[in-house]
Amino acid sequence: MKKVLIPVLLLLALGMSARGQQPLPLYMRTDAPLEERVEDALQRLTLEEKVALCHAQSKFTTPGVARLGIPELMMSDGPHGVRAEIEWNSWDYAGWTNDSITAFPALTALAATWNPEMSARYGKAVGEEARYREKDVLLGPGVNIYRTPLNGRNFEYMGEDPCLAGEMVVPYIRELQKNGVAACVKHYALNNQEQWRGSVDVVVSERALREIYLPAFRKAVVEGGSWTIMGSYNRYLGQHCCHNEVLLNDILRKEWGFDGCVITDWGGAHDTREAALNGLDIEMGTYTNGLTSESVFGYDQYYLATPYLEMLRRGEVPMQTVDDKARNILRLIFRTSMNPGRPWGSLCTEEHYAAAKAIGDESIVLLRNDGILPLETDGSGQILVVGDNATRRLTDNGGSSELKPRRTISPLEGLQALYGDRISYTRGYACGRPLYERVEEVSPETVDSLRREAVVRARKADVVIYIGGLNKNAYQDCESTDRQSYDLPFHQNELIEALLEVNPRLIVMNISGNAYAMPWAERVPAILHASYLGSMGGASIADVISGRVNPSGKLPYSIPYRLSDCAAHASGDPAQYPGIERGEQEGAPIPGSFLDSGSDPQVTYAEDILVGYRWHDTKKIPARYAFGHGLSYTTFDYGKPEVSSGRLNAGEGVHIRIPVTNTGTRDGMEVVQLYIGDDRCSVMRPLKELKHFKKVLVRAGESVDVEFTITEQDLRFYDETTRSWVAEAGTFKAYVGSSSSDIRRVVPFRY
Repeated sequence: MKKVLIPVLLLLALGMSARGQQPLPLYMRTDAPLEERVEDALQRLTLEEKVALCHAQSKFTTPGVARLGIPELMMSDGPHGVRAEIEWNSWDYAGWTNDSITAFPALTALAATWNPEMSARYGKAVGEEARYREKDVLLGPGVNIYRTPLNGRNFEYMGEDPCLAGEMVVPYIRELQKNGVAACVKHYALNNQEQWRGSVDVVVSERALREIYLPAFRKAVVEGGSWTIMGSYNRYLGQHCCHNEVLLNDILRKEWGFDGCVITDWGGAHDTREAALNGLDIEMGTYTNGLTSESVFGYDQYYLATPYLEMLRRGEVPMQTVDDKARNILRLIFRTSMNPGRPWGSLCTEEHYAAAKAIGDESIVLLRNDGILPLETDGSGQILVVGDNATRRLTDNGGSSELKPRRTISPLEGLQALYGDRISYTRGYACGRPLYERVEEVSPETVDSLRREAVVRARKADVVIYIGGLNKNAYQDCESTDRQSYDLPFHQNELIEALLEVNPRLIVMNISGNAYAMPWAERVPAILHASYLGSMGGASIADVISGRVNPSGKLPYSIPYRLSDCAAHASGDPAQYPGIERGEQEGAPIPGSFLDSGSDPQVTYAEDILVGYRWHDTKKIPARYAFGHGLSYTTFDYGKPEVSSGRLNAGEGVHIRIPVTNTGTRDGMEVVQLYIGDDRCSVMRPLKELKHFKKVLVRAGESVDVEFTITEQDLRFYDETTRSWVAEAGTFKAYVGSSSSDIRRVVPFRY
């Protein structure tokens, strides 16, 4: 890589060719229009060189064209931080000592901030670290919709609502790409479960696809300007999404005008002809068995390698296909690895740690508080911390999101820094090592022993802080496996119940990228919920518990009372989750690979558009904690809204201004949410849908005016008969509130 990259950069800086006198070729001139450079480079490539650009040459790189001074592309996992260096041709870590990074909060945490400014800080910081690590493509962020709390990969995404996910992903992409590092938005599309992910065929209405599962991707492309997008493992309309005609050709390219690269997820390609014709540009990971082991096949045997070259030579697919792919790849190279103007980047700076801390601070959700919080640091009394997650390094495993942080602050360390020797600790439960695709069993004797010790010590403590939840083990929040139960794992419910029996002054702080059952919720004085918070997580948790930070996080997904309250599981029909097997699939799966497991499985999204709070609202099934819920150490009053007009005319807007007053004694931030409901429609619609939100700081005793503008676009639904977006005349309501269930004001209007 260095032997190619350094001369190219020198040439670009000097504006001269290697002979020192002749003008640079057009494709190397950064002052020339991008498309002219692309076309100039394209006409210089041989057929073999064009094809070579379309597939991997190692686990995380694709080849350039050394003959022309075109460098390779360097990719890395990392929506939450740049992954440690992987060996060239194996999944073993390379053992470098200079690849430690800042671990940023998981994307569920970012979504829980409901603050696009935090998203911009996140993208800027992680982009700088990726650039410093000499990466050209960062594989993230993820915007798949949270359909079921059993999905092992939900923690990598931004919740259950397309409006929230769409608004949060755009600033991340824009700031990331200012570093000359491409965002790779994933997983396009319908990657809503890990079981059978490599083969499951998703049956979903076109309306649900358009209204629920695609809007965040569209925002990422059209408004964020993402330079790459990653296809998902699953199938849609019988075709794998990495080479899906409808998703890639019709929607992504033709409708949205995407001019970037489509990249497979690792092992996501399955057919040369479809890959050639249906919009795939770069194939990664296929014949190395995707994610698990090496095979007898080399990189030249990838679907978009020698088999593709031979089909082109035989005239079985048009030459135009490889020209189109090469154009997209060259455009990406010019934006990244051949961009001499991109900054150098930086790694593990105080600015990055401050960004991680700020995101963590704003992401923690206070679910319940009977007055026990905040727990003042100048008080007295012994505080017992219980729970494996208080000390566990939650950046380990989880699949491709595993990180190697240079610095981490555990929750226990954060609490000890504030409360000193008032803090003592006992583990309470054990969950084994963070393994991939298998679980390390913990003996019943160990479970009983740890619980007994915790109960004995809790009886003597003045306050107990429980820090549990899920982790990055297989069958928890982990790539490749789904959860097997809605309950907290590792006998945690029994432990919490036992602690309550001996000490009612219990604070539960659970860390998770998913919802979970809380049979003890009404008896616990305070409950906090956080996602994986990365390097500075312990400091954020301690600051919220102590009141140094006033919590302002809001749930990006609903927390149902029980699994059957979730739309995907309401019927109990396995066809809705995880799906049913329909018979033998054509073609031979990769031996031993989970990617192609299952015998032609199919999953049906029978709930249609009623995902998350849409289901709870419309079916009148209350969630334990609603989408958008989150308490504060202060209180907010919503005043009478001012409305510009009671009628919304086409091409105009209805402006709503609502005063929000902090009626408590602490400064705090509130997320004001605006939902739209259609009173009568020719098709079924949810009771209400999130359309706008704003996070505002309100000083104690002061008021802030929050303004929204409702337009025709906010009223539209996707009409499957006309295959277009439609707003019907009638009466609508704007619901303004603090969560989907806590509506403070309702504003009716007509269209």
